[in-house]
Amino acid sequence: MTMRKSLILTSAALLALIAACGETAAPEAAASATETAATAVSGPKVGDKIGDNDAEKAAKAAERQAAAAEKAAEAARVDAEIAARGVRKVGWEELMPEGEEERLAQMYQSQMATLYSSAPIAEGSAADTSVQIGTFNTVDALNGVQVRIPGYTVPFEYGSKAEITEFLLVPYFGACIHSPPPPPNQTIFVRTDTPIKLKDLAQAVWIEGTMLTQTQNSDLADAAYTIEMTGIEKYEY
Repeated sequence: MTMRKSLILTSAALLALIAACGETAAPEAAASATETAATAVSGPKVGDKIGDNDAEKAAKAAERQAAAAEKAAEAARVDAEIAARGVRKVGWEELMPEGEEERLAQMYQSQMATLYSSAPIAEGSAADTSVQIGTFNTVDALNGVQVRIPGYTVPFEYGSKAEITEFLLVPYFGACIHSPPPPPNQTIFVRTDTPIKLKDLAQAVWIEGTMLTQTQNSDLADAAYTIEMTGIEKYEY
C-alpha cells in the first residue's frame, strides 16, 4: 500500500513538473514568434520601392544632360576652330564616288561565289592570303583639300621605339593585320616629314593634312588616297 502511494505521488510530481515546464516554455515560444513576426514586418515587402527615388533620378538625369551638353558644346567649338583653319572634316563614306557601294557589293558577291565553288584552300598555301577587294575610284573634288578624318593606324614598322614617317589609315581596327584590307578607296596612305611613334594601334586618331587622289602600293594594302599629314591627335569617344 505504501509503495502504491509512493508511485502515485511520483506520478503526480512528474505531471506537475511537465506542466511547469510547459508554462515556462510557452512565454519563450511566444517571444520567438513575436521576433519572427517583427522581422517579417521590418523586411522588404512586395511593392516596396527599390533604388533611387524620384528626386535622385531627376538629379542624375540632369547631370547626364549637362555632361552631354558640355560635350556637344566642345565638339561645336572644335568644329568651328577647324573650319576657321580651312580644314574640312570628312567621313569615310565621302571617299567613295557615286555608285561605288553597289559596285563593291557585286564584287564581294562574285568573290564569295568563287570561294564556294572552288576546291578548299589549304592553310598556308599560296592561295591562303587576304584578298583586297574594291577599286581605285576616287572623288576628284577631294584632291588637294585640307581634311580631318578619323581612323586607325597600320604602320609598316613595329616596335616601341620605331619612328614612323609612313603608315596606312583605315576605317576599322585590325584591317590589314587580323582581317583583309578595306577597298583601296577606303585605305589612305599617310606620310609625314616629322617622324612619330605609334604605340597603341587600338586607339583611333584624327589625322589632318592635304588629301591627294594619289595611288600608293604596299605589301599590306593598296591605297587610292594619300594624305600629307600635318597633325595627329587622339580620337575622344
